[in-house]
Amino acid sequence: TWFFGSSSFCCLHFPLRTMSSVEISPGKLWGLRRLADDKGLYKMLAVDQRPPIKNLVKERRAVEEAPYEDVAAVKRALVQYLAPSASALLLDPHVAYPQSIDLVSPKQGVILTLEDSIFEQTPGGRKSAEIENWSVQKIKTIGGDAVKVLAWYRPDADPNVCAFQQEYVRKIGKACQEFDLPFVFEMLVYPLPTDSADAQTQDYVEHPEKRPDLVLDSVSEFAKPEYGVDLFKLESPVLAKGIADPDTGDKEEVAKTQALFDDLGKRAGRPWVMLSAGAGRDDFKNVLKYAFKAGASGFLAGRAIWWDAFQNFPDMDKMGKDLKEKAVPYFGELNKLTDAKATPWEKHEMFGGEGPKLAGKGQTFRESVPAAGGGCVIA
Repeated sequence: TWFFGSSSFCCLHFPLRTMSSVEISPGKLWGLRRLADDKGLYKMLAVDQRPPIKNLVKERRAVEEAPYEDVAAVKRALVQYLAPSASALLLDPHVAYPQSIDLVSPKQGVILTLEDSIFEQTPGGRKSAEIENWSVQKIKTIGGDAVKVLAWYRPDADPNVCAFQQEYVRKIGKACQEFDLPFVFEMLVYPLPTDSADAQTQDYVEHPEKRPDLVLDSVSEFAKPEYGVDLFKLESPVLAKGIADPDTGDKEEVAKTQALFDDLGKRAGRPWVMLSAGAGRDDFKNVLKYAFKAGASGFLAGRAIWWDAFQNFPDMDKMGKDLKEKAVPYFGELNKLTDAKATPWEKHEMFGGEGPKLAGKGQTFRESVPAAGGGCVIA
């Protein structure tokens, strides 16, 4: 049996494997269910972006700092028009949650971002940090269903930087176990200072010179039990821009690309979804086709859905019109593709065909559940 979660549920924890059923602690099991639709599929909208939104607002307003009111108006519009299509929303605690949570249905899941968008750039690679005055415990306190963290990661970065990033993720995984919240983890390959000048960027965009092995080896690292990841949010192992259409592309190229996605899914070893990283709409749909064939359970995407409409800022009326007439139908296309091709998260092969089971189920259930924050932390 596998157990993961907090208190008595973390004597063994995900993803230790045996041939018996998989048991998940109550909070994590409920949270993972809350993020999915009633078919067990993840159709999640990301509205937690900070630099991509702030930078465009600054540019259009010709100011050094994006006005809070502008960023709030943009995020509220995104939630207003797009939330009805989503099974769950990813919100940031700065703007999206406080300014738009009233637009989110109680039937939908809510994921809160934990990582700071500002990272430390060192000669050996990037170091991540949590948002100041924000924590897993606070996410639990406000009723969040899951914690999301993005960590910049290069397996070939300076060993000290890799160790720093690993410990950063490990600590968050332990906190999620302690407070029994699902840990949604995303990693992005990025350019090192030694990479070519053309590849250098600090924007939240796909690294134009990333190699498949960098993505795959990163997943292998954070699939280890010590990190406590419950749901992976993964980038394409190949460049999404211009990716071959699996239905009409060159057969040899399609086969090679599919093999990489298959490897991605195997290395994840648990339910996983795809991120868009600002990919174009057609490219992202093709990415999903490969991912769903490899066993992905859905998507957690933002800019692929709403970036084009956002280009109308500061004309909020035009932005709203574009969201309604173009972004909403596109979201519907993604959902239809997910319905047809994705694997419900409970049917992931890690569950052995039986689906996840509630840990501690039985007459002693009450005694085995700790108060929030009272669980053990795995060393």
